[in-house]
Amino acid sequence: MGMMKHLMVRSRRRSLWMMHFCLGGCNGCSIEIMAALTPMYDLERFGILNTGNPKHTDVLLVGGSVNHRNRRTLKNLIDQIPAPRLIVAVGTCALTGGIFNEAYNIIGGANRVVDVDVYVPGCPPKPEAVIDGILSGLDKFEQ
Repeated sequence: MGMMKHLMVRSRRRSLWMMHFCLGGCNGCSIEIMAALTPMYDLERFGILNTGNPKHTDVLLVGGSVNHRNRRTLKNLIDQIPAPRLIVAVGTCALTGGIFNEAYNIIGGANRVVDVDVYVPGCPPKPEAVIDGILSGLDKFEQ
């Protein structure tokens, strides 16, 4: 059983499926996340593919600040992603609420709703930082 688990972890680590969910904001982080998927930065060279189905997702990239309306949506989305999963908060808004933090409807960053594994700071973070954030969280799949 130990060898089979090792093989499953190893194969999953090399073929992760990523999903991006924007909670709102200026969409600067979304643009940089999509830039990381272009041939110039080529996130797919690490075996990470973009998907739109949470049931197939291993890595969830969250951008934007959490408000009262999208809190439940984010929670429902997280509940559909099978464990083990990696949650990456991308950008200042996903970390703290960013420039929108003082608004009446903003709760704060993604960590107010879900357990975030990796934080990628920046407004917006560069595609290299997004890729580095995803790759730094891959150790979670080896546990």
